[in-house]
Amino acid sequence: MINKSVIISLLLAVTVTLPVAAQQDEQRFQGFNLQGYNDSGEKAWDVVGETADVVDGTKIQLTNINANTYGERSLNVTAAEGLVDQTSGFMKLEKDVVITSDDGSQMMTDYVEWNREEDLVQSDDEVFIKNDNFTATGTGLEARPGMKSAQLKKDVTVRVDTSQLAPESSAEPVEPPKQFLTVTSDGPMVLDQLLNKARFEVNVVAEQEDQTLKADVIEIYFKEGMRDIIEMVCIGNVEITQGDNKTYAEKATYNAEDQKLTLSGRPKLILETGGENGIAPLGN
Repeated sequence: MINKSVIISLLLAVTVTLPVAAQQDEQRFQGFNLQGYNDSGEKAWDVVGETADVVDGTKIQLTNINANTYGERSLNVTAAEGLVDQTSGFMKLEKDVVITSDDGSQMMTDYVEWNREEDLVQSDDEVFIKNDNFTATGTGLEARPGMKSAQLKKDVTVRVDTSQLAPESSAEPVEPPKQFLTVTSDGPMVLDQLLNKARFEVNVVAEQEDQTLKADVIEIYFKEGMRDIIEMVCIGNVEITQGDNKTYAEKATYNAEDQKLTLSGRPKLILETGGENGIAPLGN
């Protein structure tokens, strides 16, 4: 997932770097190029753009923005248009907004707002997030970088590559065919970087190959960096379908390492047995 605390440092840099221009009601800069340095004299950020128009003394309209941060984490932000209010610290980016982190993760949307005072990044548009084994789409974004949390508000679809390389003992490791876990929900989906957890709510459906799992809530726990799944916990009205067989429970926990599924809360298994009656229920 993209480190949104780095995004905030970049936006903050943009909001404080045109004090002279802000003294006039209207002024235009052509082909502006701004740079900032840390206490050690090393470049910390830069912003390149086609134009910068100062409006009402404190607001700066930007076009064709290409900005970077440097240091422990690097980040690139591009957008067709932007607006900065130097008084409030409010900033918005519009049209073809792409935020790329140094690990290749990207977030794409057409509109993003950042409120510095409330530590809030938000968008009402469709948002697309991806890294090398994970994609997520949804409508509406709300993130609090200081708390390292974010949520997609509705119509969420997440696709995770669950393929694993052959064991290290293999003479020549061969990558197996791709396997994907797809999770959809009405939303929201909440991402918590501190807990390495994604929580899906309302009409949640998870599908992989011939298995379909439905639940009120699904929580997925990842390894550090949120790249590999450790555990998936399904809570409330759990229904698992594989072929013609169905399983019901109030809770299901899947451990990815040992590939073990544990059911609790009056589990019931219904098997398709063929014959005259067809179905055989097991459980209470």
